[in-house]
Amino acid sequence: MQSMEKFMLPCYSKKLLGFDCPGCGLQRSLAFIFEGDFLAAWEMYPAIFSIIPLIGLYLATLFIEIKHANKIIITLVIISVSLIISNYISKFI
Repeated sequence: MQSMEKFMLPCYSKKLLGFDCPGCGLQRSLAFIFEGDFLAAWEMYPAIFSIIPLIGLYLATLFIEIKHANKIIITLVIISVSLIISNYISKFI
């Protein structure tokens, strides 16, 4: 992961305001997934496991028609937002 860290964007809200933003951990979580360390990815940013299928499904619907895609996308958005909010709140507890 050290080789990937030099390409990661810094969190400016953390640098300027001194606390994590709701997206903090997303890049590192994705790096952990590329390395195959799924548990570390979950611990870093749980919403990554709903965001990846969400993006994949959305991109797929641009090229092919998928039955009930809108319902699945809405469900994945709700799951992602719920995980992001709960993870963000847990950082302050």
